[in-house]
Amino acid sequence: MTMIDRRGILAGSAALLAATTVRAADAPAGTLKAATASKGRRFGSAFAWSPAGADAGSFANPAYAALLRRDCDVLVPENQMKWQAIRPAADRFDFSRFDPMVEWATTNGFALRGHTLFWAYSRWFPAWLNNHDFGQRPAIEAARILDQHIDTVTKRYGRKIDSYDVVNEAVDPDTGNLRETSLSRAMGGTANVLDHAFRTARAAAPHAELVYNDYMSWEDGNAKHRAGVLALLADFRRRGTPVDALGVQSHIGLFQPTTDAGVVAKRLEPEWRAFLDRVTAMGYRLVITEFDVRDKGLPAAIGPRDRGVADFARAYLDIMLSYPQLGDVLAWGLSDRYSWLRGFEPRPDGEVTRGCPYDTDLKAKPLLAAMLAALAGGVRQVGQAA
Repeated sequence: MTMIDRRGILAGSAALLAATTVRAADAPAGTLKAATASKGRRFGSAFAWSPAGADAGSFANPAYAALLRRDCDVLVPENQMKWQAIRPAADRFDFSRFDPMVEWATTNGFALRGHTLFWAYSRWFPAWLNNHDFGQRPAIEAARILDQHIDTVTKRYGRKIDSYDVVNEAVDPDTGNLRETSLSRAMGGTANVLDHAFRTARAAAPHAELVYNDYMSWEDGNAKHRAGVLALLADFRRRGTPVDALGVQSHIGLFQPTTDAGVVAKRLEPEWRAFLDRVTAMGYRLVITEFDVRDKGLPAAIGPRDRGVADFARAYLDIMLSYPQLGDVLAWGLSDRYSWLRGFEPRPDGEVTRGCPYDTDLKAKPLLAAMLAALAGGVRQVGQAA
């Protein structure tokens, strides 16, 4: 397979790297990873693959790599470990982009999370899996495909990856029911697929934390989604499915016009705490897996918008970090320049979203200060994975 040339990465853009170093120095005192470590946790971010020196949220971009080194001690692939990326056909795997990501991360001392072994949503299946002929014994064929995928990935990377989002987004947010897919139809139901995935992952990667990951959140309109996730977690416990933690994606957002994010957060807090209380009462740990802030309801002016984002994030993180069951805290990118929000959650006024701790010029924002304060002020984690 083709690897990114290391000398090309190191040669990169010296100007970009120097500029980022200056901007990091101008950031609030301390780093996100240091603030998180003070309470026994790890801080991290999603990162991507790109050609050497490309303007991307990639390890191969020297400017972005400098931010990763500054603030993170754990990384997660944004898209490069998903089925569409690494399994283009039933009989073929392609690790040509993810392998160099793993190599760079481990060489530079980062831990790694794996995202995801099974995204339970047909919309994000590779086309071949949606159209696969499961034959005369569909359950056996579906189990074979799933086993092959999980075994191939987990054994390839071994202990380099210590936590996996084994299953991602299995609950339909509109109904609270489990999503149906080609695999669930072949195996006699979605619950059978999910249980099989977790049991296979436990056998293949007994060292790793196994996470169910979803985007239920604290905003209005999430009640059915939260209820569906609670029901699924309860069913996992009832069936003895080996799930260690709930991954709380934490793509939080202000969607209606407001000038006081703190008031909104205070109103949302009771139901969100009730949800987290029920999750932790079942014995699950918590992981913040994809944190950022959607700012559609905030003013266009940068000053008020940044204050609103910071206030909303601080309130949310204070709640999450009050739970000793919370482990890793990961952002879904560090800079607005490369955030998925620009394409998937654009503002109606066309302004660039500002939901990451660093702006499009990789300069620190009020959100960074809010995150530092929240992370340093949280309770200490207990019950970490072995």
